[in-house]
Amino acid sequence: MVHSCLRSPMPNSELQRINFFLSAFARRQAARIADLPGGFAVYDDAFAHSRANNQVIIDTAVDSEALPAIAEEALGHLPHRLISVLDDEVGMACAELLIRAGYTHSAYLVMLHAGPVPAAGPAEEVDLDAIRIPLARRWRGLLPDVDDEVIRHLVDRREARRGGADVVHFLGARTEEGEVASWADLYLDPATGIAQIEDLITSEAHLRRGYADAVLTTALSLAADKDCGTRFLTADATDWPRHWYERRGFSVIGHSHCFERS
Repeated sequence: MVHSCLRSPMPNSELQRINFFLSAFARRQAARIADLPGGFAVYDDAFAHSRANNQVIIDTAVDSEALPAIAEEALGHLPHRLISVLDDEVGMACAELLIRAGYTHSAYLVMLHAGPVPAAGPAEEVDLDAIRIPLARRWRGLLPDVDDEVIRHLVDRREARRGGADVVHFLGARTEEGEVASWADLYLDPATGIAQIEDLITSEAHLRRGYADAVLTTALSLAADKDCGTRFLTADATDWPRHWYERRGFSVIGHSHCFERS
């Protein structure tokens, strides 16, 4: 008997639109795409050490028993395996089998901004060079044992994101000395009214000084100015930032799942 991850229609139309946006973004920023049963694989040889740029994305129903083999065929030339499953029900149905196959499982929250749009904070659009040093420092702290090429890929991959949406902004809040203390990406699709805030990060030396609030409020204000009524982000289901976002008007409307294996 074939065991499938069955997908029922999602009742939340906002979540459907967001998942479609996430799927389209992944396709648009990829250097190469391979369609697969239940989804597709994305590749970018320029950032071979970036799992996010070389992964399998499942965005519809899939045979759970076939999924490990699908991922192996798609990613077998890489030292890692990453499978992102956008639909909660599909992800939960596939979890047990993938864990038995050696994958670790992480759940992520899809959080929608439902509060009033705040006035823009004192953040501004910056280029990648402005955040390159603090971003590399942050990655080095998280991954102290990797070589410089890995860090470079994790920093420079941000440039590929410019192709993922119609409008892409890198936003940063600076210290009085001009250093970018906190930063994030903002992806806008004015035609569909969707905006995503991604990778909001603050340098450890500048935590709890309001820099992240400045970036977040600026992102929300810019999204509203472009008539993007669906403003969302994703957050680790087990980490503290989800509560920080909730205090700023975000609420959980769905879940996605990631499965990783070295």
